[in-house]
Amino acid sequence: MAQPLITHRIERAILFLRGEKVMLDEDLAVLYNVSTKRLNEQVKRNSERFPVDFMFQLTAQETSSLRSQFATLDIGRGKHKKYLPYAFTEQGVAMLSSVLRSKRAVLVNVEIMRAFVRLRHLLSTHKELARQLDKLEKKYDAQFKVVFDALRALMEPPARKKNLIGFHAS
Repeated sequence: MAQPLITHRIERAILFLRGEKVMLDEDLAVLYNVSTKRLNEQVKRNSERFPVDFMFQLTAQETSSLRSQFATLDIGRGKHKKYLPYAFTEQGVAMLSSVLRSKRAVLVNVEIMRAFVRLRHLLSTHKELARQLDKLEKKYDAQFKVVFDALRALMEPPARKKNLIGFHAS
């Protein structure tokens, strides 16, 4: 199992659905090298380990939206999924390692947890960067106001002295 390849696959498989970072059952099955049917069978046999905040089933509309985004729908008989896919949150993926006990499942789970942590770190860094940018913008707006005011004053034409015609008493 090539580390960068699996890491890249995992990172591409993490989606944002219903405000959660999730992975779909079919993507997890590929990573664990089992069929989606077998993965879901194990989950159903251990349903008490997978409450609604660990996994949920996608609606037909969500599934259709994902298919149109990724163009994954093959043409032909037997190519369409009969059941709506399941989405596993980070906790659900962690729980999968307790029901899929193969050595590969454990190794893949470790990499998936690392990917979730990297994603969480990246998102928090992004938020911090946006916060710092806002702070700098507010800070420099006040300082640049003086500069802009000076530039505008320089851009105005100089006040012309009027040449008055005739005799002027001082």
